[in-house]
Amino acid sequence: MEKKRADESVQVSAPGRLDRFGFVKQEHNSPSPDGPPKNKSALEYQREQKRVRKWRKMIGVGGSDWKHYVRRKPHVVKRRIRKGIPDCLRGLVWQLISGSRDLLLMNPGVYEVFYSFNFLKSSSIFPSYNLRSYFLLLLLKQLVIYETSASELDIIRDISRTFPSHVFYQQRHGPGQRSLYNVLKAYSVYDREVGYVQGMGYLAGLLLLYMSEEDAFWLVVALLKGAVHAPMEGLYLEGLPLVQQYLFQFDRLMREYMPKLGEHFTEEMINPSMYGSQWFITVFSYSFPFHLALRIWDVFLYEGVKIVFKVGLALLKYCHDDLVKLPFEKLIHALRNFPDDAMNPDTLLPLAYSFKVSKRLEELKQEYEKIHGKVAESKSKQKQLQLA
Repeated sequence: MEKKRADESVQVSAPGRLDRFGFVKQEHNSPSPDGPPKNKSALEYQREQKRVRKWRKMIGVGGSDWKHYVRRKPHVVKRRIRKGIPDCLRGLVWQLISGSRDLLLMNPGVYEVFYSFNFLKSSSIFPSYNLRSYFLLLLLKQLVIYETSASELDIIRDISRTFPSHVFYQQRHGPGQRSLYNVLKAYSVYDREVGYVQGMGYLAGLLLLYMSEEDAFWLVVALLKGAVHAPMEGLYLEGLPLVQQYLFQFDRLMREYMPKLGEHFTEEMINPSMYGSQWFITVFSYSFPFHLALRIWDVFLYEGVKIVFKVGLALLKYCHDDLVKLPFEKLIHALRNFPDDAMNPDTLLPLAYSFKVSKRLEELKQEYEKIHGKVAESKSKQKQLQLA
């Protein structure tokens, strides 16, 4: 399937108005790290090409050497990913580290079933589900053909709101918007319980800039169903249960690492849902500079959600001295609009890596579940008393 890449879209638009990722430049802004590199020296170019060659050797043809290399040199892989995956290889590497490539290979043709409803005749299209009976296949075919997504109107409504300044998604009903609709609709049919929730479009929209529809679909599946790391589907279920857990954990971590800021937040009645929900729901792809979001996603797909906590803590730490002085309204604005210097990945990410959170996150998860379990038990008893 043809790859849908940002740089391919750029070629059909005025190149002077786009940054190197395909976003329309804001004329009133000063040049940003997103912009095309100017006067790149021969030495820098050679260094970049050497880095790409190292990555190609590590990956192998079509990813054939990847698993072997990861087993032999996990620390080298981790270090290189943290430095940033070369943009020309990002799509393939994301599929390899997320486990989505394995899902695709185990389920050939499945995406077409959920997207176009053209059911293939071979019973081998669902090998992982072991559906061999012709009767079961025929029944499944009928269910899929008449399947509609309850979220369809919500998806259509949100399509134009996803990366609206990117050339790939700007044309109404254009190839970008159609691809995004296809992936989101397919997932909403694939997973009825989750369906579609606003924010999922940014996940799929980001992925489609680096891979085909089918590849993007399986990466969404890998993330939400937990092919490698903990499942993300709780971020999008009714009531957003995983968002509530993550915000609880983040608030406690913030107060432990930055007690003065935590005290100030209490005084100003600031809670993490006022600024941090989108961090987790979209993994920083909603409003953060694209070059920073990509670097975070590199690490997120390899190391898991802990990088979201680390980056959030790093942002607050970097701006700590300013934040503790601000009153409520200015504080809310600052937490939703961090300064440009805080958004430099070469500054922010090393600070993020300095936070060690894995053990504490697990402890806080158990604490949250204990509290949440008691609350649920209390509500259940109240209902029983009311019915009595």
